[in-house]
Amino acid sequence: MSSVLVVGLAILLVITSVLLIVLILLHRGKGGGLSDLFGGGVTSSVGGSSVAEKNLNRITVALGLVWAASIVAVGLLVRTGA
Repeated sequence: MSSVLVVGLAILLVITSVLLIVLILLHRGKGGGLSDLFGGGVTSSVGGSSVAEKNLNRITVALGLVWAASIVAVGLLVRTGA
């Protein structure tokens, strides 16, 4: 039973990891970092975030919390000898 849980959490961890990579790459560069090095510094500052960007931020944070919780859960299950 517990080994099935560990495998399920590991699959969840892989899926959330891939989704986090995709979502982070979808974010617009804010400037001053590596995005300037690759041409991201030529964007104009409109002065606010759009609704789509705010939703992308919320989804990324929520998925990051699920990712972190699954790491902790897998670690605890492995540590207890599951």
